[in-house]
Amino acid sequence: MEKKPLYNIFELLILMTKYIKLSLKSILEYKFDRTFITIAIFCREMISVVVMYLILARFVHIKGWEYDEMFFLYSFLFLSYSIFVLFFAGMRDFASMIYSGEFDRYLTRPLGLMFQIIVSRIDLSAGLGHGIVGIILFTKTAFSVGIIWSPKNIIYYIVILISGAIIQASIFMFASCFSFWTIKTENLRNMLFFNARRFSGYPISFYPGIIQKLLMFVIPFAFVNYFPSQFFLNKAEMNSFWSGYLYLSPAVAAIMFVLVYAFWKQGVKRYSSTGTSM
Repeated sequence: MEKKPLYNIFELLILMTKYIKLSLKSILEYKFDRTFITIAIFCREMISVVVMYLILARFVHIKGWEYDEMFFLYSFLFLSYSIFVLFFAGMRDFASMIYSGEFDRYLTRPLGLMFQIIVSRIDLSAGLGHGIVGIILFTKTAFSVGIIWSPKNIIYYIVILISGAIIQASIFMFASCFSFWTIKTENLRNMLFFNARRFSGYPISFYPGIIQKLLMFVIPFAFVNYFPSQFFLNKAEMNSFWSGYLYLSPAVAAIMFVLVYAFWKQGVKRYSSTGTSM
């Protein structure tokens, strides 16, 4: 006889809402500290934007890219990352859950483990800090680069931001899954995610073929910002790539999440507690 799910979708949405409320209460308990963290994150990321601007301002364009187009490309990273840390911070912080022993508590609850991980945390400070930078870049560039914001383009943009968030969550979760075997994975996570993210701040056409393939097929940040930006900008260099890449970001996000989820399930089977309790 097939086992009936403990909760239906409607009940899971109610539980998710309650988790979010609890997280917000915890976050807002120290309003000054959280506000300061948001400002610190905003200033840190804006410094990188200002440095890029100072470099680009010395040139009319670089390999056919004007600086407004570069910042439009950059805005995808900030906006999709802000969605990622707001809704998938649990996947970002999964390695720390293993190390601290917090994951043990989830094993005793009558809820899906991945559901608990996803809804257990939101990072409002990082979400706002990165999101504000992304909004500034978007509003500065979205209309100056000649884009017509038709309903089709708006829907595409929203879908791309969500897809980019899932792709980044999957990259983080992949690195975190090694915690089942090694406990600590911060260096692997930083190597896979943050180094690739630095490369993706510029068009992949700037890089040699091996870096392009890395950002397309191994750590696919190209589907977070490069190909989506090309959908709007339609630059001549896109002729070097298959046009179908412009529409593959949702598929890449779905495939990555499924593969990482399968890898994660294998890790759960091998998991033994660290012996640490919260």
